[in-house]
Amino acid sequence: MQNALYIRLNAGFSEWLRILNFEPTSQRDMPKMLTEFLNYLELQNCNHPHEIQESHLKNYLAYLHERPNHKWGGGLSKNYIRKHLQVIKKFSRYLTESGQESFAVKLRIKGKSSNVKSILSREEITRLYDVVKNDALGMRDKAMLALYYGCGLRKNEGVNVDMRDILLEKDLVYVRKGKGYRERYVPLAGSNKTDLENYIQYARPYLSGGKKEDALLLSITGKPLQTAFARLQKLKAEARIGKPVGLHTLRHSIASHLLHSGMKLEQIQRFLGHSSLESTQIYTHLKDGQL
Repeated sequence: MQNALYIRLNAGFSEWLRILNFEPTSQRDMPKMLTEFLNYLELQNCNHPHEIQESHLKNYLAYLHERPNHKWGGGLSKNYIRKHLQVIKKFSRYLTESGQESFAVKLRIKGKSSNVKSILSREEITRLYDVVKNDALGMRDKAMLALYYGCGLRKNEGVNVDMRDILLEKDLVYVRKGKGYRERYVPLAGSNKTDLENYIQYARPYLSGGKKEDALLLSITGKPLQTAFARLQKLKAEARIGKPVGLHTLRHSIASHLLHSGMKLEQIQRFLGHSSLESTQIYTHLKDGQL
């Protein structure tokens, strides 16, 4: 990329993603996708955002449909092309919110697709809980499951939950560092509340060793837990679950279970903290077999 303006805007976009607390993977991958788009514009002699027309966007999507997958071979998936379009929309939003000349993005990619790689059945969730031990680390693990499955938090949201955010008297969890720095309250009830209460009352004081620490989830050393994913992999192995499972899998799973139980899509949207209903609708596209 040779265009000095595009180089500056790409750097500003990266900083904007960081300030709005997007997932680390988004902060890493979105600027790369934007670089490819800006490079394409340069080749089309389109050297300023206000020059971007719908024809540029249509031709770019057509180019992506033809471009080979440099990593795996073959073509690009519809999900990957959809992500490129999402990046372009976010770039347009960044320009508008930072008071710079922007452009309109009205294109949509037709067809249903989902980036949900796997979800766990209720029976598999039960098996995860069943293998948790009754010691201090086990209580911590149940608190972790309460946040990521019971409350449907994103990975970073769970990591950033502090003690002050668990409002037991109000049956709520306050999510202060959501995606895009959007704050929300998530209901806390039943076994989720019980598991968090037990952890806070009995296990956390043992793990902290009397040291002052704001983070809710602690490691055996009393420091903020940095190995939640690894701990989940241990539970997954002990529960003999063959699917790929990450912290976000737990969020996908509770959303799917709530939808399957009859909860309205708008309620699930608020629960998950999605900014638009479109993001929540991916769960309506899952096959019954996945549920």
